[in-house]
Amino acid sequence: MKGSDMGILEDISSALQRGNGKDVGKLVEEALAGRREPKEILDNGLIAGMNVIGQKYKDHEIFLPEVLLAAKAMYAGMDILKPLFLSGKMPTLGRVVIGTVQGDIHDIGKNLVCIMLRGAGFEVIDLGKDVAPKKFVDTAVNEGARVIGMSALLTTTMPVMKNVVELLKKDGLQSKIKTIIGGAPVSDEFARHIGADAYGYDSMQAVERIKRFFSEA
Repeated sequence: MKGSDMGILEDISSALQRGNGKDVGKLVEEALAGRREPKEILDNGLIAGMNVIGQKYKDHEIFLPEVLLAAKAMYAGMDILKPLFLSGKMPTLGRVVIGTVQGDIHDIGKNLVCIMLRGAGFEVIDLGKDVAPKKFVDTAVNEGARVIGMSALLTTTMPVMKNVVELLKKDGLQSKIKTIIGGAPVSDEFARHIGADAYGYDSMQAVERIKRFFSEA
């Protein structure tokens, strides 16, 4: 299990892909003892591994249980790294608020997007399910988030997404806070209809679209 100095980041990535949290933790500690920078371990070990997992999931080479196992292994490494960052926070690509909209309690898809976003290096504020429009907006403002992600599985709750977009528009925040929607009954056409900035048909596309928001800023 012990990795060489040159290959230890690849070893961390491989252990994560296998879902072996115990090995990930040991290898992260070994990398730190070898004077690897915490950010290097995060970017080229943990995030690199989750990027592979995300691509394999997108290509239907692996399924949800394997993704969840890899995510658990990733958190085992992140828990070791967190205290080492002087700011007290993990360096992130940006902050995203996400939740299942009011009236809807389905959250499997939303949870998967959260995993993929964290694995890609974003800070995720997960509001859970049955989230009111005002809570989405207030949290994004208070936490300095640049993106709101909304999920719905029931067609009856889809209009809540429009309410969030309208609330942002009313408060003059639409240019500062982007919106992305997803869920089984949702479509790209519906996103355009309600004025949302993007639609993600799966977790990987959602991550790609959110990355684009930050790169275009």
